[in-house]
Amino acid sequence: MEQLADFTQEAKRIVELAKKKGIILRVMGACAVRLHCPKYEHLHKKMGRELSDIDFFSYSRFKSDMKKFFEDIGYKPRDYMARYWERARLLREIYDDERNKRVVDVFFDELSMCHTINLKGRLELDYPTITLSDILLEKMQIVKLTEKDVQDTIILLREHEVGGSDEETVNGKYIAKLLSNDWGFYYTVITNLNRVKELSKKYEALTQKDCDDISMKVDALIQHIEKEPKSLKWKVREKVGTRKKWYTEVEEVVLPGTPTRS
Repeated sequence: MEQLADFTQEAKRIVELAKKKGIILRVMGACAVRLHCPKYEHLHKKMGRELSDIDFFSYSRFKSDMKKFFEDIGYKPRDYMARYWERARLLREIYDDERNKRVVDVFFDELSMCHTINLKGRLELDYPTITLSDILLEKMQIVKLTEKDVQDTIILLREHEVGGSDEETVNGKYIAKLLSNDWGFYYTVITNLNRVKELSKKYEALTQKDCDDISMKVDALIQHIEKEPKSLKWKVREKVGTRKKWYTEVEEVVLPGTPTRS
C-alpha cells in the first residue's frame, strides 16, 4: 500500500488500517494537534510549525502485531532501535517510511519522559487521536519546553474549550485529578501553562483576541488544577519543592536516524 505524502492524512490512513486489523492505534504529538484543530490550522502553519514525523500510541497487548502491520503497509522496522528501547525499558518502536523520508514512532501504554502519562484505558475515548487532555499533558510534561511545544499548546487551546469532559474539550477535571497526587508533575504543568500564556504574546501571527482567549483558557485550566484537593503524598512533596529534582532527566539518544519528539 502506497504511503501518502501529507502527514495528517497518512496518520489517519494508518489508524484506519489498524482498526480494520483489530489494532487500537491513536495519533499523538503535532499531527494530533493538526488533526484536532482544523479551524486554526492556518495559525499553526503561520507560526512556522512544521510536521517532522508521525507519533502513535497503542497498548502493549498489540505489540506483537505491530511489526507485521507496519511492514504490510510499507514501513521498515528499525530493529536495532527496538532493542535499544527494550534495554532502556521503554515500550517504543520506530518505523521508517523510506519513500517519503519520514519516521513513525509508536509508544505503548505510557509515555515516560520528564513525567509519566499512563494511557491504559484512555485510547478508546477519542479517534483517531489520543484525547485533547492527553495531548496537552504530553506537551506540558516537558521541563525544557521547546517552541514547538508552545506552538502546539497555543493552537490546542485556541480551538477548544476547557471543561469537564473529553468530548472535543480539554478535560480540566481529569487533568486536575491526575496532578493532585503528584506535586512534581503539577509544578511542571503549572509552570509551563504560565509560560505558554506569556509566550503567546510574542507571535505576530496571533491577534490580541487570540492571546486573550488563550490566556483565559490557561487561567480556567489552572483554576481547575488549583481547586482540586491534594493528596497527602502531594502535600509532603510540596514542602521539599524544587530543592530536590522533581522530574526525570530526558536524554537525547544520539544514534543515526533517531527521531526527536514531535
